[in-house]
Amino acid sequence: VQLQASGGGLVQFGDSLRLSCAVAGRTGSSYALGWFRQAPGKEREFVATISGSGRTTIYADSVKDRFTISRDNAKNTVYLRMNSLKPSDTAVYYCAASGRGTSRSYSLYDYWGQGTLVTVSS
Repeated sequence: VQLQASGGGLVQFGDSLRLSCAVAGRTGSSYALGWFRQAPGKEREFVATISGSGRTTIYADSVKDRFTISRDNAKNTVYLRMNSLKPSDTAVYYCAASGRGTSRSYSLYDYWGQGTLVTVSS
């Protein structure tokens, strides 16, 4: 399974951005898909995850009500819609696939994309 994240960029406080992650290989609804992020000097942290069917979603408290994760299994793509962006959202965002269901733990994700940088200016 290969993942390719895209859509990052430089935005201003309060702006919106949508990240995409194309998934190749054994896909469809086989994997839960998640987004994680890592800010400079900080550990990688969980952002959101979505089940294979798309019916279950889980969010970090810091992004709940601002971010929305979704997936299109026909296009083998997962999205992260980010609204009301803050400077504290600045990070490299990674998409990941898990064969063990939705989880907040990065250790349960088997495959990772290369990351896309999101920078939010104040």
